[in-house]
Amino acid sequence: MLSRQQFGSRFAQGHADLAFATAGPDLARVETIAWEAYADGRKAPVTHAAGAGFAKPDYQASVEWLGTRARLKTAESTQKDPRTRPRVLVICGSPRNDGTCPGEMSKSFRIAHIAIKVLKRAGLDTDLLDLSLVTSEYGRNIHPCKGCPSTAMPLCHWPCSCYPNHSLGQTNDWMAEIYERWTAAHGVLIVTPVHWYQAPSVLKLMIDRLVCADGGNPDLTSTSGKNAAEAKALELSGWAYPKHLAGRVYGLVVHGDVAGTERVRLALADWLDWMGLIAAGTKSQLDRYIGYYEPYATSHDTLDKDTAVQDEVRLVAKALAAGVKLLRQGKLVVPAAKEPRPRPK
Repeated sequence: MLSRQQFGSRFAQGHADLAFATAGPDLARVETIAWEAYADGRKAPVTHAAGAGFAKPDYQASVEWLGTRARLKTAESTQKDPRTRPRVLVICGSPRNDGTCPGEMSKSFRIAHIAIKVLKRAGLDTDLLDLSLVTSEYGRNIHPCKGCPSTAMPLCHWPCSCYPNHSLGQTNDWMAEIYERWTAAHGVLIVTPVHWYQAPSVLKLMIDRLVCADGGNPDLTSTSGKNAAEAKALELSGWAYPKHLAGRVYGLVVHGDVAGTERVRLALADWLDWMGLIAAGTKSQLDRYIGYYEPYATSHDTLDKDTAVQDEVRLVAKALAAGVKLLRQGKLVVPAAKEPRPRPK
């Protein structure tokens, strides 16, 4: 726990603009309330009885978590409805955009739009999830995963219940919306650059927080919230490790300028395969260098000239579109897909 003085200093850092000085006593009162919430650990200050359908209907659950879960249930029902138009979630994994420090859109953003045009021409609805908004929008956050599954898988709730945590100021968690957008999709296309041999931090934040989609517990009341002992007992009694996003089709476009594109593509494919998503064939995954060892300053010009890579991106989108259509028609056959896993986790 922070001391009272440390907490006050942290609070003040968030209000360093001299204009806040005019708030004077009012701001001091707000700081006192924030301290009391922190000291009392008021993670979820507004709760409601979970209600019917939960293991413990009277358990007081966060109204924010209950709302997110209700939206996931609706999205899942809509996604499974055969009358619903096929939908692809296109994810731009770059942290750069023209509203951030560089003042320039990313190549990933441009590549994503190349794919979107193809997907739309194929008759699919698209939803662009631009993760760069984490770096350019006020209050837009993807908070880090706290590793609940390593204590016990049922302690990791679907959707994640670690956030918001009002006592710690960990609010405006974008993942509440992102879970819904993944659930609503029939296909997912990730377009990302390589940052230091790895996926960019904004993309990795989302990936880590999607752990609850792979084995997560949809009933927060069954573990009385974050009761580790109850979660361990539940897992040891026989946990099914449900894969909440399984069966969706995916495609990948990974680009770089020096090294790491293949290893990042393979890592992303392994992750998506593990979660039960389905690759849309050999043409649905691409890793390429754009301006190999060339200056960063001319990389957009290089992308303009590289019509081959643009066409390869279009092939990825076409493969993904075809895979989604086959999925919707019940014709996408995955060998041994229904065989039980010898070692589920």
